[in-house]
Amino acid sequence: MTTHDNDTPAVAIVGPDDGEVLMLGTTRMRVLEDGRTTGHRLGLAESVLAPHTPGPPQHRHARHDEGFYVISGSVRFTVGEESYDVMAGTLVMVPPGAPHTFANVTGEPAVMLSTFTPDLYVQYFRDLRDMFATGRPPTPGESAEVMSRYATEPAAS
Repeated sequence: MTTHDNDTPAVAIVGPDDGEVLMLGTTRMRVLEDGRTTGHRLGLAESVLAPHTPGPPQHRHARHDEGFYVISGSVRFTVGEESYDVMAGTLVMVPPGAPHTFANVTGEPAVMLSTFTPDLYVQYFRDLRDMFATGRPPTPGESAEVMSRYATEPAAS
């Protein structure tokens, strides 16, 4: 953490054109906080889901909470067997152990702000970006292997 001469922690400011951009298939993620400023207590990212984006396989996290605030558009969240179509202005909080996924099933883009507490999962998205950079989406087995590095596993079907 950067400090000033008087040992006051530095304030991080991420402008609208700043942040680390990760392309995850048709999803554009902008990492706003990767944990460096927050002592790894919090990660924060903005995601733009293209129309008809299927989202990740249903999964569960063992060690972190994940929050999703829908900024614009509509996103379908599936938690176990239940699906919820949520509109802009809605917050979805997923505690450790809850099986979940999300998708944009509409013809319009959707934008979400996601939180990861602690920041453990931010590196997963970097690894996923590297897999997409090969020119093909990861297989379910490849996805599961990468998830396992970050205390996450596919949900039982």
